[in-house]
Amino acid sequence: MTSGLLLIDKPQGWTSHDAVARTRRLAGTRKVGHAGTLDPMATGLLILGVDSSTRLLTYIVGLDKEYLATIRLGASTTTDDAEGEQLVRAPAETVAAIRPGAVEAGIATLTGFISQQPSAVSAIKVDGKRAYARVRDGEDVELPARPVTVSVFELLSSTAVDGFLDLEVRVVCSSGTYIRALARDLGAALGVGGHLTSLRRTRIGPFRLEAAQPLDELDVASALIGPADAATRLLGRLDLSEQQAIDLGHGKRITVDPAGSQAGPIAAIAPDGRLIGLVEYRGDQAKSLINFPPDEAAPDEAAPDEAALSDQADVT
Repeated sequence: MTSGLLLIDKPQGWTSHDAVARTRRLAGTRKVGHAGTLDPMATGLLILGVDSSTRLLTYIVGLDKEYLATIRLGASTTTDDAEGEQLVRAPAETVAAIRPGAVEAGIATLTGFISQQPSAVSAIKVDGKRAYARVRDGEDVELPARPVTVSVFELLSSTAVDGFLDLEVRVVCSSGTYIRALARDLGAALGVGGHLTSLRRTRIGPFRLEAAQPLDELDVASALIGPADAATRLLGRLDLSEQQAIDLGHGKRITVDPAGSQAGPIAAIAPDGRLIGLVEYRGDQAKSLINFPPDEAAPDEAAPDEAALSDQADVT
C-alpha cells in the first residue's frame, strides 16, 4: 500500500513543488500533494499526501502552525524577508537605542486576534493570478488586511549584529498568518524597519518536525503514516463493527451512540484497522462524507523528471 501522509523536513532553497516532484519519483505515483506551501527560504515541516490520502490534506491546511524565526530589526526589504532588496536602513545608533521593553510592547501588540496585511509577494491570488507574479510583472499590489490569530509570539533571544538587532522568536499562529508580515510590522512599529532572515516550521496541528525525514534521506515506505493513523490523529476515531464497515463502504448510514458524537468529520475504522472513510454524525446515525478504497490502486508509473519539473510554475 502506498497511501498515507509523509512528514518532510524541507531544506532551504527548495520549493514545495520541488518536494512534491521528488516524492512522486520516489513513491512511483503522480498522485502526491502538499498541505500548504513553504517559501524557498524557509525550512522545516511540509506535509505531503500520497495517493488516496491526498483527500486528508483538506483537513490539514487550516490547522494552527508553529515556527521558529529570526527577525532582523534595522532594515525593510521589498519582500519582507532576506531575499528582497533593501528599501530603508535605519542608523546603527537608532537600532542600538531600542529598549527591550519597546520590543516586548511591539510583540504584545502583534499577539492575539490581529488584522494583518499580507506581503505583496505572497501566493494569494488576485483576479486569478498570484500576487507575487503580478509584482514580478511590474504591477503595484496592495492586498487587503485580514484577521489572523497569533496565539504565541515569544522572544527567545536578541543579538546585536553589524548595526542590526536580530530577534530569535517562536510563533504559534492560525493558518494564513505571514511571519514575514509580523517582522515587517514589528520593525515599522519600532521605527527602524524589519524583515525575516530565517524561518523554520516546527509543527502543523498534531504533526511535529521531530517526526519528519530530511527530503534527501526520504524513504517513502518507512516514512508513510497510514491513512487510518493519519485520519485518527486529525479527526478522532469511530470504531466500526464488521457489518458497519460493510454498510459504510456501500454508502449506507449506520446507527451510532449519539452520546459519543462530535461535531465535524471523524475517521471510521474497520475492525482490521482499515480506514473506511470519513463520516459525520446526524443524530443517532453516521453518514459517509468520503470513502477510502479498500485496497490502494497499483502505483502509477513514475513520471519522468521533465514532467515532474513542469509542475513548478509557482516558484517565487
